[in-house]
Amino acid sequence: MSCVTKILAVLDADKQQQKAMNRALHLARISGAHVTFMLSIYDFSYEMTTMLAADERNMMRDSLINDRKAWVHDLLEDYNTRDINYDVQVLWHNRPFEAIIETAIEGEYDIIVKATHQQEGLAALLFTPTDWHLLRKAPCQVLLVKEHEWPEHGKILAGIHTTGEHEHHRGLNTRITEAALKFAQCLNSEVHLVNAYPGAPITIAAEIPEFDTSNYREAIAENHQVALAEHAMPFHIPPAQQHVREGLPEQVIPELAEELDAELVVLGTIGRTGFTAALLGNTAEHVISSINCDLLALKPEGFVSPIKV
Repeated sequence: MSCVTKILAVLDADKQQQKAMNRALHLARISGAHVTFMLSIYDFSYEMTTMLAADERNMMRDSLINDRKAWVHDLLEDYNTRDINYDVQVLWHNRPFEAIIETAIEGEYDIIVKATHQQEGLAALLFTPTDWHLLRKAPCQVLLVKEHEWPEHGKILAGIHTTGEHEHHRGLNTRITEAALKFAQCLNSEVHLVNAYPGAPITIAAEIPEFDTSNYREAIAENHQVALAEHAMPFHIPPAQQHVREGLPEQVIPELAEELDAELVVLGTIGRTGFTAALLGNTAEHVISSINCDLLALKPEGFVSPIKV
């Protein structure tokens, strides 16, 4: 069973080293998937050339698109593309994340592969990176690529929320585990599950001196261990590959990923957008800046992208 069938690889317009290209070719080689190498470009000055007629502006724009297509093909000459089924698309769009998602919907791709770009300082506060838009709004799997290699017999870490009261949590847990197992089959890797649980609230211990925090923590840990074991059973994931740890997911997951030297972390994202997203964010968004390996993000069953084609 192949882990993917159609890959949309998003390239960087200003870089010679293309992490997404490298990863997409590797994934296509081990899965037999088709790859589209996509580049979204836009130059506002071309739109402002009012002295030129519309046809002349279109010709200039088409010339730039063709130049960038030739550049992508030049990049591909440095890679082994034998037996890889691929094509190249260069799109003119002033909002790259919309171009990516629209292309993914129209082409019915099952995964978007993109190199990560972490905004720093004030820019991270004022602007939402394309990565975040994809995590929240893309209808398919999103693979955000870092520098970590994909060795054989490596480890894949799947973040599970076992005590969720809602049905969509259980459904998303299943999708996360199934995706991790598919990639493990392609990569000849083993799957580890991780479930983070909160510690005893400090306020309770302060306000109720007789409250036994150690018993409370043991009870919570045992509850999560039982729930994780029940989830793992139908997938035949052994206890040694089940991890229950106290703390926030955005702390626990990067720490365990580093301990395991994981090549891939698989998480679910509920697609929160708007003001709620600005306030709370998603676990995947918090984790991506802290892990040193690739992140595969999945949406719940039935998720509909807010981006309309």
